[in-house]
Amino acid sequence: MTRKTAAGIRLLVLDVDGVMTDGRLYFGPRGEALKIFHVRDGKGIQELDEAGVQVGVISGRRSPMVLLRCRELGVQHVVQGVKDKVAAFQKLRSRLRVTAAECACVGDDVLDVPLMETVGLAFAVADAHRAALQAAHVVTTLRGGDGAVREVCDYLLDARRGPDRRPRAAARRQVAR
Repeated sequence: MTRKTAAGIRLLVLDVDGVMTDGRLYFGPRGEALKIFHVRDGKGIQELDEAGVQVGVISGRRSPMVLLRCRELGVQHVVQGVKDKVAAFQKLRSRLRVTAAECACVGDDVLDVPLMETVGLAFAVADAHRAALQAAHVVTTLRGGDGAVREVCDYLLDARRGPDRRPRAAARRQVAR
C-alpha cells in the first residue's frame, strides 16, 4: 500500500531542522550564523520538482538561510516561524488544490507528529525522536541532514516510475501500521 500511495503524491512537505539539516544550531555573537544542507538533498528536490511533485517547507523556526537555500532549489512554498504546522499545511494544500492523501511529509520530532498523522504518507528520518518514528509510514536509512531528503525523493520517484524500473532508493524500513 505504501508504494501505491507514494505514486500518487503531488506535494512533499519538509521540516528543516533535523530533516534538511542535522538538527544542530550554530550561534555566533549576533545570533544564528550557520545551517548546513546536504547537496544530495537539493538534487533530489530538484528531480522531484522536474517529475511534477511540488515541494514545500514548513518550519517552526525562521532563518534567512532557509529562504536562501529554498530559492536556490526552486522551492516556492516556504512557511517559517509557525507553531501549528497542520494549520499551515492545510492552507498550503488548499491553495495548491491537493488533498491530504496526495501529500507526504518528512519529520524528525514531536512537533512534526500532528502533521505526519494528517498526510497520506509520513516519513521520519533515521535519527528521529521515537514519537516521530512511531508516526511514520516509512523510516529512512539516513539521518537528517545526511541525505535523508534525497532518500525520500528517490522513494517517491521510484514509486512513480513503476515496478519494472530499477529502483533508485536504498532499502528502508517500512513501518507496519
